[in-house]
Amino acid sequence: MEEATVEQRCIAIIAKSKLIPEDSVTRDQTFDELAIDSLDKINISFEIEDTFNIQIPDDSIGSLKTVGDIVDGVIRLQHQAAVQLATPAI
Repeated sequence: MEEATVEQRCIAIIAKSKLIPEDSVTRDQTFDELAIDSLDKINISFEIEDTFNIQIPDDSIGSLKTVGDIVDGVIRLQHQAAVQLATPAI
């Protein structure tokens, strides 16, 4: 999936969770700026996992600080999953 599409979908999930317009959310915004608390982070993480069919490690959720952190994390996890699928089992 292209990075722009991942970013758009992540922004849509965040905007929906906070009931704000998607165009008011940018990659550089922090969760503090968007009034995203720890419970919001967990709920957003669940939605991201379902949307992208990935598993976000529990210890990584606490380190997410910006919208861009989520986008980059999704792209990284998708890449890791693709590499694992491409690697033959021994």
